[in-house]
Amino acid sequence: MRRQLAPAFRMMLVMTILTGLIYPGIVTAVCQIFFPRQANGSLVRADGRIVGSALIGQNFTKPEYFHPRPSAAGTDGYNPTASGGANYGPTSSRLIERVRADIAKFREQNPQFQGPIPADIVTASASGLDPDISPAAAYAQAPRVAKARGVPLARVRQLIEQYTEPRPLDFLGEPRVNVLKLNLALDGDNR
Repeated sequence: MRRQLAPAFRMMLVMTILTGLIYPGIVTAVCQIFFPRQANGSLVRADGRIVGSALIGQNFTKPEYFHPRPSAAGTDGYNPTASGGANYGPTSSRLIERVRADIAKFREQNPQFQGPIPADIVTASASGLDPDISPAAAYAQAPRVAKARGVPLARVRQLIEQYTEPRPLDFLGEPRVNVLKLNLALDGDNR
């Protein structure tokens, strides 16, 4: 039995060193050299301090800021350690109630907007941490933000257009607006 366990133990030790130490070390070094911003979390800085990540949504609630998608990650939302959707099916009464409440909240916060509400502003993403909204969701909030900041609506729309990112490779996904970057641009614009 010892003859069988000794090679198995040696193989486990070799594979642990290879796949647990050497390979991750090489990948980490390559990423730090060639992609340092992405390897370190795509952190966003303002005034010399880290204010968030371009990859993780934040809960902006003040009227002078664009609001993100709803989040099901954690009890207060946007908790990266509790990432995940609510997993409600399309016929779930809890999902329907939550979406209706979000629609009512959106209408209350954005009384100037009369069109159909963009779906992404009342539905959570699968991770609950989506940092982006659709351009339609940003334009729907523009009158509220402009009024709260005392800024011309045309300027807010211009910033939305400026911060709208196109489809990756011109065919994947949809155009999107990073809420954190747009809100930081608004803050910088008011200085």
